[in-house]
Amino acid sequence: MPEARLRRVSSQRFLPAFKFIAVALCATAFLLPGAQAAKKEKPAAAKTTVAKKAKGPVPVEVKRNAASSKTARGPVPVVVAKRGGRAEKSERAEKVVRGGRNVVATIHKRNGKTVVAVQRRSVVRVVEAPPRQSFGQMAGLHGTEDVLDLKSSVALVIDQDTHEVLFSKNDHAVLPIASLTKLMTGLLISEAHLSNDELITITQDDVDTEKRSSSRLTVGTTLSRGELLHLALMSSENRAAHALGRTYPGGLTTFVSIMNAKAKMLGMKDTRYVEPTGLSSSNQSSAQDLALLVNAAYSDATVRSLSTSPEYQVEVGNRVLQFNTTNRLVKSPDWEIGVQKTGYISEAGQCLVMQAKVAGRKLIMVFLDSAGKFSRIADAERVRRWVEATHSVGSPAASSRNAAYQVAG
Repeated sequence: MPEARLRRVSSQRFLPAFKFIAVALCATAFLLPGAQAAKKEKPAAAKTTVAKKAKGPVPVEVKRNAASSKTARGPVPVVVAKRGGRAEKSERAEKVVRGGRNVVATIHKRNGKTVVAVQRRSVVRVVEAPPRQSFGQMAGLHGTEDVLDLKSSVALVIDQDTHEVLFSKNDHAVLPIASLTKLMTGLLISEAHLSNDELITITQDDVDTEKRSSSRLTVGTTLSRGELLHLALMSSENRAAHALGRTYPGGLTTFVSIMNAKAKMLGMKDTRYVEPTGLSSSNQSSAQDLALLVNAAYSDATVRSLSTSPEYQVEVGNRVLQFNTTNRLVKSPDWEIGVQKTGYISEAGQCLVMQAKVAGRKLIMVFLDSAGKFSRIADAERVRRWVEATHSVGSPAASSRNAAYQVAG
């Protein structure tokens, strides 16, 4: 009896353990099939179409990477492939596809699968600054109205022989004159009677550091003084004009002082020069003064010939460079131009001076601070048609109409 009781007590001690093991086995048998099914469904649900080819969508694996760069729309989707919980290194990209301006997709082959890495780039919009106003615009000169509706804020038309003012608009305003400066430069070089065959080399000193304008005459280019003068007057070549002033006897400083002395001698009271190209806005004058300069330049045969040349070629090393006039009216059959010069910098606007024969009269025309690229040419055309209609030689009403077309300036 004691032996039987001992065995019964011993078996009852292990009964709770047997019950726990039985419950654990049942739970495992019940939950294991569901876990296996969820594991199979999870990769399938993660597959999505990111990039499309011509034949249709390509299944890829996608995961949002919280550490990736963000745009205003949220995190950028980044494609990764994992195996065994560790990210694998991608192979060399086979193709790059652009999905619009800001999305680039790179297609990889990895372990037999096609994986697309999508990158979204931030959009940076550069807003262009409004164009700088010219001195004439800042002074309000463009608000001056005239009967011809010219786009130039300053204009002057004078009969060269009689000095009769046919048209004027703000003609006493002092403004930057840009490359109209080269007309004085060319006149002084011509009057100096220096050797036109003397060779001059373009140096770093001739490079524009103020406006950073371009030039086809690279540093080291060697041309004759005559060739440089031709390019300065016809094609408004800045380095050519600067080299002419730099190599003038006495140097650039002497040349600029002679420019101002010549202006004073011609009666140009509102004119000031600081360099020979016109790139500096400190080179300033008025329409009245420029009319005097045009008249003086017309008296020089060299300036007349070179400034009205339509085109010119120069040999630079093994190349032949073609240069053309900056004034398309030179090539027009409707115009008979004796001397001309154009100019432009932002402070001066579009400028043009000419001596031309219109309706039997020799006229000096000055247009300063024109607003548009071609408006100075359009203004000259308007004046020509107006003169032909109202101021032709022999017209009895010509003198009586003059007062009606004066604009106070």
